[in-house]
Amino acid sequence: MGILANIFTWWNGATIGTALWSKRNGSRVGEDHQGNVYFEGGKGIDGQPRRWVMYNGSNDASRVPAEWHGWLHRTFEEAPESYLPPPRIWEKEFTPNLTGTPRAYRPSGAIEKGGVRQSATGDYEAWTPGAG
Repeated sequence: MGILANIFTWWNGATIGTALWSKRNGSRVGEDHQGNVYFEGGKGIDGQPRRWVMYNGSNDASRVPAEWHGWLHRTFEEAPESYLPPPRIWEKEFTPNLTGTPRAYRPSGAIEKGGVRQSATGDYEAWTPGAG
């Protein structure tokens, strides 16, 4: 279903039409460490060149690194590689947004985990109207 998915679905990545349009009407600016490709071309309603990203995989805006987010939103004009400081040892690697996936966080009382909450520890007193 690979070719059919690329023709008819946009949520699995770019459709063939979008990929062809981007190659034809945009100029490739760069690529991030996740394989997302960034383009610029045409004119927006503000008269400035339009900027967009072609995701490597599913279309999820949380997959755009901070430096490329700044470029997309015109925080700076040049490709981010020229602005980046060297990576720090305390910086973490990118982790995708897992919401809606089987690997998403589920607290102990979630239905997916059996729906049974931990019992109260006795340090909680429910509010009641007029009690104080």
